[in-house]
Formats: sequence, structure tokens, C-alpha cells
Amino acid sequence: MTDRCPKDGMVLVLVLVVIAVVALAGLTFSELMLVERKAADLSCRQAQARCSADSGLQMVRLFMAQPIETIDQSGGWYDNGAQFQRTLVADSDAAVERGCFAVVAPTVDQNGGRDIRFGIDNESSRLNLNTLLATDESEGGSAREILMQLPNMTEDTADAILDWIDSDEIQREFGAEAADYYSGLDPPYAPKNGPLETVEELLLVRGVTPELLFGADANHNGIVDENETAADALLELDTTGGSMDCGWAAYLTLYSRESNLGPDGLPKIDLNQDDLEQLHDELQQVLGAEAATFVVAYRQNGPYSGDRTPGQSDDVELDFEQKAKHELKSILDLIGAKVEIESSKESGSSPRQGSGGGGGRQPPGDSKEQGNDDSEPTILESPFPNTPGSMGDFLPSLLENCTTDSRSTIPGRININQAPREVLAGIPEMPAEVGEQILATREPNPTGADENRLHATWILDARIVTLDQMKALLPYVTCGGDVYRAQVIGYADGGGPAARIEAVIDATEQPAQVVFWRDLSHLGHGYPIETLGVETTE
Repeated sequence: MTDRCPKDGMVLVLVLVVIAVVALAGLTFSELMLVERKAADLSCRQAQARCSADSGLQMVRLFMAQPIETIDQSGGWYDNGAQFQRTLVADSDAAVERGCFAVVAPTVDQNGGRDIRFGIDNESSRLNLNTLLATDESEGGSAREILMQLPNMTEDTADAILDWIDSDEIQREFGAEAADYYSGLDPPYAPKNGPLETVEELLLVRGVTPELLFGADANHNGIVDENETAADALLELDTTGGSMDCGWAAYLTLYSRESNLGPDGLPKIDLNQDDLEQLHDELQQVLGAEAATFVVAYRQNGPYSGDRTPGQSDDVELDFEQKAKHELKSILDLIGAKVEIESSKESGSSPRQGSGGGGGRQPPGDSKEQGNDDSEPTILESPFPNTPGSMGDFLPSLLENCTTDSRSTIPGRININQAPREVLAGIPEMPAEVGEQILATREPNPTGADENRLHATWILDARIVTLDQMKALLPYVTCGGDVYRAQVIGYADGGGPAARIEAVIDATEQPAQVVFWRDLSHLGHGYPIETLGVETTE
């Protein structure tokens, strides 16, 4: 019998090795394809989550572009689960493919406790850093004291912030400029010496740390979650009442402003305009003849402080050729005021009667037109009495339709119905006890609120402040604001990837514009999807 060649066995081994290698290669290829498929699926779901979040942002823009009456009828913007909790974007039988979004905002109670609601934030509830210098100028160096109301703020840091944003190189008492501090850093840099572009820019300012700016809120969702622990640096700070839960960023903005338009979307009546006849006609249409006559008479003659008995506005003739001698500093100057009007004398002009019955001119020979040099001046009493408890009858209409500020938008005023204690305390001319009374009696949600509570003067009507105090506060306070902050989460009912974006929307323009946008997706959902809302039916 012939012996087998040893090479025959080697061939068999080689075949087995080749088969094993091919099998392993096939297995590896299959695994790679499965991983690729999962990655593609994950990428697709991530893109769907982002599109859902973007859809939510656009919905908020369109929602806030509507008339306020329509917004209120839809449940409002402050706390509206029907509108902002789990809105379906892409339907599917599979839960992991059902794309949704939710719009979430933090809510802070009187004692500093934080929770969430489904709605958006009014930027006017925050301190506008970019209006601080204007306030500092008008209030004689008050900006540092305003900043000092923020928890754990120091004079050194407050002045450093102001030096960062003011336009000069002159160092404040406790501040820092390039010459003495920033130029010595490694690497060196110069202060902005101009308006801030983001709140995070404060991290470049001497004395501002991430712990001070953001607190313990690591994922920036507006609340401190159970898995978020305070850094060692935070443990050394005063965190009374949760004041540093979200750091200074929760109290600051760069965007707050409000529209200075009337309910019809047109400019309000400027009480300080030069054309007094036009002023009378405009006021008569919205406030009536008596109010129109008094305002024009006030502009022409100024306030009367004597004790003579007021007469009737029906007996008053207005000479619109007489120029205005007095300018209103505030609408509240009209409340409880009196005006002395000299009797009309015989002249070539034909004054028009104030109550007017349509505002016609007096017929020739009328005794009122001819006047009497011996007649005593007429004293008019304001149709807007200084009677707390009843001002709700006229103040809403007066404030909605009239203004002493010709700007189309007003920046930086603080919404006293929604601002936290720390921001209220920093309002110029705001006594501490007034801030506490506001916190105890205010209604943060404007939807369905009493009409008078939609204006900052409700604290005057409620006897929380006097008329003089309200006049001092009015340039700095509001109950409105037309710039909003939205945090939108795009997700799927079945879990998986989520997208979270934060945006600031300016509704003083039409359509509403996104003036700030950032992606927070890398910080996670921010909230359990069970809280955001899910539909589990397959």
C-alpha cells in the first residue's frame, strides 16, 4: 500500500483555517453592519428629536405672535399644559418613533422653592444687565446697590461687572480695568467696555465663578435635581432659601423689553405731543371729553396747588393756539391733580369748548367766546381721583392707551408679578417691606387675572405704596414684558435620544424673532419623559 504524502494533511488544515477566517470575517462584517444600522437608527431618532424641538420653538413663536386675547383664550403662556405639554409632531404605531415636544419653565414660590410648569418665562422678571448703566446715570450711582441684592454678591465683583460693561477705562472704587488686572492675566485680555452679548460672558469678569453664575444646576433645567450635588465652593456660600440653586444666571438677562403700543397695535397717545388739538381729539375718542379737556388744560397751565373750589369742565373753553407750558413726567401726574384756567379774553381766536358735544366752535357773539376780563379763573379737578381701591376704574384704560414716553419699546423694566425676591429688592426706590407685600399678594399668572393686576399700578390701588412712591417706581416696574425665554425638549414616547434647546423670543416685533438660541442636548433631557408626557399605547 502506498504511503500518503504529508502535504495532504496540511491542505486540510489550511482549508479549515481559511474557512474559520472567512467565517470570522463574515461575523465581523455582520456585527459592523448591525452596529451601523443601530447608529443610523440612533442618528435618525436624534434628528427627529431635534426637528421636534425646532417645531416646538416655532410653535412658541407663532403662539406669541397672536393678539393677547387669542393667547388668553388658548390658555395663556404662563402655565398651559394643554398647549405646551407633550405636543405630538410625528405620529407612529411604534412609541420610539412618535416624536413629541414639551415646553418647560421653572416656577419659584414665595419662599424660593422651585418646581416646573409647562409654559415660558417672561424676561422682564429678570434684571437686565445692559440697562444697568442707564439706571446708574438716572439714579445717581445705584447700579452697584442693585447688583448687591443678588445673593453672595460683593462690592468688588459688582464694581468689576460695571467696569466690564461701561465704555471707559476709569476704574470704579472696587472695580477692575485692563490696566491693573486683566492685562496681567495669562493670557491677558481686555474688558468688553460695552454691552454684554451673553450672560456667560460674566465668567471673564474678575470674581465671577461658575459656582456663582450657575449654582448647583449642572444641567441648566432651572431646578436642582436629586443627582445634582453642590460643589465644594457652593458649600461656602449663603444658600438661604435656595437662592443659589441656579446661581446668578437665574436672575439676569440681556433682552427684557416691552412694547409701548396700544391695544390696537398702534402707538399710544403721547401726552407730551405739541399739537394740543390733536391730543384732545385722540383722548376724547378713548377717554372721553372730560379727560381730554383736563389733560390739555394741564399741559397748558400746569398743576394748581391752591384751595379754591373746582368748577365744571362743561364751562371750560380751550384755546388750542395756546402752547403747552408744562410737560408730564409721568401719567400719574394726572391723578388727583387740579388745574387753574384763566378766563378767555376777547381776541381774534375762537377757543373750542372742552366738553364740546362733538367739539364744535362757539357761534359768533357767544358770551363765553367774548370772555370777561373780570371773570375769576376756573379750577378743574382731575377726572382721575387719588382714591385707592377705585383706581381700577380708570387706570387700566389710561395706561393702555396713553404714554409720556415716545419710544416704541421700553427696555429693562421689572415685572413685579413674576420677579423673585432678589430682583424685587434691587428695584430703585423699592422699600423692602413693599417687596414683601408684593410677594405675598401678587398673581404671577396673567391669564384670567383682574384687569387692574395687569399693570404695576395695582400696588397703588391696593394701598401697598403711596402715589409719590408709585411715581418714583413707575420708570422701573411693569406687569408686562414682551420678550420670553423658552426651553423646548424634543423626544419620543418610547424614550431614546432627546434634543433640548433654550431660546429667547422677542415678541415686540412681528413676527416674533429668536434673539438668542443655544443647544442643551449634551446636558440630557433635563426632565423625566414621564413628566414631559408620554402616550404608551402601542
